[in-house]
Amino acid sequence: MAAVQKNSRRRTEEAGTRLPLLESGKKPPILLHICCGPCSTHVIDLLKETYQPIGFFYNPNLFPRDEYFKRLEATAKVSRRQGTALWIPPVVPDPWLDAVKGHESDPEGGRRCEICIRLRLEVTAWMAKSACLGTFGTTLTISPRKNSKKINQLGSDLAGKAGLSFLEADFKKKDGFLKSVQKSKDLELYRQDYCGCCFSMAAR
Repeated sequence: MAAVQKNSRRRTEEAGTRLPLLESGKKPPILLHICCGPCSTHVIDLLKETYQPIGFFYNPNLFPRDEYFKRLEATAKVSRRQGTALWIPPVVPDPWLDAVKGHESDPEGGRRCEICIRLRLEVTAWMAKSACLGTFGTTLTISPRKNSKKINQLGSDLAGKAGLSFLEADFKKKDGFLKSVQKSKDLELYRQDYCGCCFSMAAR
């Protein structure tokens, strides 16, 4: 993960010279791990009521490369519409492949997925701490196929170790997922039909 952190820091510093990331004296910032554009639509709408969301598109699991850029493009479109900053670290798949080694045959939603989510949240926590942001969260819980309780536990554990706060939420509640689907249709966003990695693509 050292390579990811080093490259992420450089890319973030470059982005920081171009983007007005925070409005002084306004709502507190939150670093939001974003898995894709459609999932970010409703989540950002909700968070803007209380926070200044800063998107963080860290998804080294995405396969193939074209899929990564389709989801990034959709995420960037939402961020532009919402007027929120978006941090994009370089694509470095090796740490993810190393992390899930030995779990290639796990079923969807099993141990491999837990490892994948932990890795992405771990890097998000590291970035939040490096940028002096006290809180982080993720859009992942808006998916009806994701275990929100497990995701919140992973995020809270990582936050405790880093001295941060994790926003525990289940964004699929109150028709959150359905609202995200409608908003993504309104914006004509690309919507994927598998979770993202090569293994979930094969399972599809």
